[in-house]
Amino acid sequence: MHERSSVGELADRLRSELDRYSPGEKLPSSRALVERFRVSPVTVSRALAQLAAEGLVVTRPGAGAFRARPRAPAAPAGDTSWQEVALSADGAADLVPRSVDASGVLVSLAAPPPGVIEFSGGYLHPCLQPERAMAAALSRAGRRPGAWGRPPVEGLPELREWFARSVGGPVTAAGVLVTSGGQSALTTALRALAPPGAPVLVESPTYPGMLAIARAAGLRPVPVPVDADGVRPALLADAFRASGARVFVCQPLFQNPTGAVLAPDRRGEVLGIARAAGAFVIEDDFVRRLVHEDAGPLPRPLAAEDPDGVVVHVCSLTKATSPSFRVSALVAHGPVLERLRAIQVVDTFFVPRPLQEAALELVGSPAWPRHLRALSAELRVRRDAMAAALRLHLPELALPHVPSGGYHLWLRLPDGTAESALAAAALRAGVALTPGRPYFSAEPPAGHLRLSFAAVAGAGEIAEGVRRLRSACDEVPG
Repeated sequence: MHERSSVGELADRLRSELDRYSPGEKLPSSRALVERFRVSPVTVSRALAQLAAEGLVVTRPGAGAFRARPRAPAAPAGDTSWQEVALSADGAADLVPRSVDASGVLVSLAAPPPGVIEFSGGYLHPCLQPERAMAAALSRAGRRPGAWGRPPVEGLPELREWFARSVGGPVTAAGVLVTSGGQSALTTALRALAPPGAPVLVESPTYPGMLAIARAAGLRPVPVPVDADGVRPALLADAFRASGARVFVCQPLFQNPTGAVLAPDRRGEVLGIARAAGAFVIEDDFVRRLVHEDAGPLPRPLAAEDPDGVVVHVCSLTKATSPSFRVSALVAHGPVLERLRAIQVVDTFFVPRPLQEAALELVGSPAWPRHLRALSAELRVRRDAMAAALRLHLPELALPHVPSGGYHLWLRLPDGTAESALAAAALRAGVALTPGRPYFSAEPPAGHLRLSFAAVAGAGEIAEGVRRLRSACDEVPG
């Protein structure tokens, strides 16, 4: 049995038996629980820690675990209605009202209810994460001299050098800032490059988390359509002229959600259009390490082909490791680098040194390339399994592009099918999915779904999830 499930099951058993004990009474010893439930001492320790976190148990080192005494009655709720006026007045003078809406992000962050298959997840399932390699790296990092000291605000020099080599081209360690995850890096970049009220060009469709960042900063997202070869240069040039924008945010490699790769003949054109407009390109290179086994050679990041400082590059280790391994990089060239650095220092000071040291240990270990190879092979298997199941059981859902990287498929719904109704029916059927509406900054051309194949346990769960989705589609009128 998996350690996580056994911990949860033991906690449930102990929770159900707490009424046998008076408040303050001692529970059986850890050794007795190990023998009774035939689990490891680690499982017992974690289950008791879970109950302690819930306030049901009190643990005392050397003495054991005791049933907690009843909590004091909760204080009566106060009156917070005044906050509606205060929060509304805060943005009354803003040219573009700031709105903080995390709903599009929470879809891929929130864990679904038990028994629900997670086609909505944005991160690797635990069985795909390099858990042993990360644990070993963290252990070794903690023993490094100075591991708990204050790091340079820009990041450890060795880690900055590693990120610079990963990007290539003219990028050097001097142009790299280590940041806490891609979302934080995107937030810093948008704040640095666009003042409140400004337009910012975005791909359409695009990552909802980036749209949320822009709107929270009081920016005005302006959509530029994407096709099978990435953003359309002619429309990008038109959007720059019409809006006066000085920033374009894009994902040239395995774009989220379409999976498109910016075509070779468009790469230089996009950079030239931005340069002519006096604008920056924020390159979100979020899944380069989630390439599939059959992808072939990948194009270099746009930043590797940009000597003029047009590109502000964002890359991360998170997607290929764990949602909690939040180590990423901002890469820039020229005066903008100092502004990025200043904003990061003001917002977060620096990324915790133990995490940076662990990142260095991980990417420098033999386990890292082994993990990437195994992940590349498994993602291809899962992608093919999901695509085949959809074509067999749900042919009415259009799958225009099967990507060779990333962790999801983008499907177009038949005309007249309501996304929200289908998502609700799917959840009732036991599968969580991501509706397409949050990926569009303006009115979408049709209904869509995004289905992740990385957050599930394997191909068997993919097949069962598609079967459940079939029953949900049968329930919703088209």
